[in-house]
Amino acid sequence: MGKTIIISNRLPVQLQISNGKINAVPSVGGLATGMKSVHSGGESLWIGWSGLTDEETPHELDQNIDDALKEHGCAKVSLNAQEVEGFYFGFSNRTIWPLFHYFMEYSEFELDFWNTYKAVNQKFADAIIEKSNDDDTIWVHDYQLMLVPQMVREKRPKTSIGFFLHIPFPSYEIFRTLPWRREVLEGLLGSDLIGFHTYDYERHFLSSVRRILGLEVSFNDIFMDNRVIKVDSFPMGIDYRKFKNAALDHDKNQKSDLQERLDSHKASAPDTKLILSIDRLDYSKGIAKRINAFEYFLNKYPEYKEKVRLIILAVPSRSNVPQYQLLKREVDELVGRINGEISTVNWTPIWYFYRSLGFESLIDLYTTSDIAWLTPLRDGMNLVAKEYIATRTDKTGVLILSEMAGSAYEMNEALLINPNNFEQQADTLKRAINMPEEEQMARNTFLQNRLERYNVEVWANEFMKALKQKSSVVRNTFVAKKVSDGVLQKMNKKYNQAKKRLLFLDYDGTLAGFHKDPQKASPDDELYVLLDKINNQENTTLFLISGRDKQTFGRWFLHKRYNMIVEHGVWISKNGQDFKMLEKVKGEWMEKIRPVLESFVDRTPGSFVEEKNYSLAWHYRNTDPDFGEKRASELGTVLRSLIGNDDISVLNGNKVMEVKSSNVNKGRAAVRILGEEDYDFVFAIGDDWTDEYMFQELPDTSITVKVGFQKTQAKYYVENTKRVRELLKQFAQA
Repeated sequence: MGKTIIISNRLPVQLQISNGKINAVPSVGGLATGMKSVHSGGESLWIGWSGLTDEETPHELDQNIDDALKEHGCAKVSLNAQEVEGFYFGFSNRTIWPLFHYFMEYSEFELDFWNTYKAVNQKFADAIIEKSNDDDTIWVHDYQLMLVPQMVREKRPKTSIGFFLHIPFPSYEIFRTLPWRREVLEGLLGSDLIGFHTYDYERHFLSSVRRILGLEVSFNDIFMDNRVIKVDSFPMGIDYRKFKNAALDHDKNQKSDLQERLDSHKASAPDTKLILSIDRLDYSKGIAKRINAFEYFLNKYPEYKEKVRLIILAVPSRSNVPQYQLLKREVDELVGRINGEISTVNWTPIWYFYRSLGFESLIDLYTTSDIAWLTPLRDGMNLVAKEYIATRTDKTGVLILSEMAGSAYEMNEALLINPNNFEQQADTLKRAINMPEEEQMARNTFLQNRLERYNVEVWANEFMKALKQKSSVVRNTFVAKKVSDGVLQKMNKKYNQAKKRLLFLDYDGTLAGFHKDPQKASPDDELYVLLDKINNQENTTLFLISGRDKQTFGRWFLHKRYNMIVEHGVWISKNGQDFKMLEKVKGEWMEKIRPVLESFVDRTPGSFVEEKNYSLAWHYRNTDPDFGEKRASELGTVLRSLIGNDDISVLNGNKVMEVKSSNVNKGRAAVRILGEEDYDFVFAIGDDWTDEYMFQELPDTSITVKVGFQKTQAKYYVENTKRVRELLKQFAQA
């Protein structure tokens, strides 16, 4: 049984150097708390940056630091100041963070940042590879390390790797603006399981994978070479019991200075409502807009002046980044102006704190405030909303939450608002102030039950459970066996021992990759040499079997004297002879169907119609993937209604829909050829749905191979066209 390795930018401990001694203090809250159940005992290791640069760490203390971290089940990745600047403050927080939060105007696409990000990700990957084995389970966390999964996969192909993104994943239209979009997606796809907080983020990611990488996506499965990557949503919870118990103990403990002040305010104005706003000082949190919305509320409902007070706790964040410096100045000025204009002798509308507060002070604010008002413009989750609800032990209190926060999907009982709509916010504040206690308690009961049931520990365990189950699910779903080197040797042995061989080879997606223009996907010199060798072997019959038209195949292969079956079995050519009809088919229906396909071309940019002798094909490989699939589904419905009981069928190929006679398919053609002589070795290989007819119709003794990791009737599969050629090269050497 392997160990669990957790990887994050920062370790769950803080290093303190004093008088040449090292002290490692465990961090509180956040990921450190959530991973307690996973990172426990001697069977786990947490790898990350210690928080100290190489310049801040005396070389002679390296071993002491390693020893201190080892006591907490941790190992460090060393970073110098330049790497921290380019990797963390640069690419992570000046490129990815603003872009993924929809602040494109703040995103900086600097090549130096990207190069440093790659180099540091490689450092993390190297640390994992050094300390891991194939049977370990690896869990990589967050946007700072998106390239790590693929880097580890290259050296540890059998290891189980999970990745979780703790921030939003943006829509395709936003993500596509990133110059290194392919590299980021490919880095993430080194994982076996990729987790997001919400289904929306999951959906955006899958859309980008389809549109940018062109990979096949089925529900939440991504097919890549010989792997299936699962994508799912796991909304992160909080340590519910910790916050609930802290709130229960709150009244028993000696009151803090902050609590004394809050109580004094409550006593002097018992009807006044306290509205709480807690965020990191980040432009994604919408603090400035919230303050403006509060001013709008007081102007729209002036009767609430001196009846409400807004408490803003802005936690310092990335204060060396220019946008954050400008934001602080804006917030300072807004608070100063509003307090200066609206305050009375007995009333200051806004209490503003720019600092970090300890856990006990947070509990003071949570338990005393009547309303929590959290309006991020974009937020991966927002755990403050959950913490506030957990501390409301008497079940009173109202949560106003932005619908742009990930937690909004789980907290429908909160008052959800659009943070850009001041009118809605003002009306919602009024509703919250006047909400009856019975309604507050009813809403919070539902929220608390849900948050207690799906806490942070459950979140972590659910992800790990899904990661461990993933490989067994894949094995049960796909019955085809991979053509490994061992399997290939056995095939080659049978091939060599056979007295009479028959091979059926599909072309597009099998012998050659796909091309945006099908007419340009002509055979290369290597393929000609390979096919010549097999075709010239004694007692070997080779058939190229394709949906292609006879004119194209005649131009490419007739001079080579290969046997060919084209248009899915309509035409046949043997030994370089002219094509002859293999099946009697009718073509009258084409006049009725052609205008339908042409109308879909007009309405689907990038698609086109390929007219063959006895079939029509609508290609949509060059369309937007989602739009193309939608149109294909619509076209299928239209065609089936038109065809009715006619002797016509629709084939769904790889990004193509083909209409042809029902009595024609590759399986029927292959069986006819098989019946002409006695063969003791029959081999068929193809990549799409049209080849399934061959796999179904050929005898059980045949060797059938699917190209790509998909559900199939074939007995075996290979990853791609490159692997197909490696397989055929073995046959060619017989």
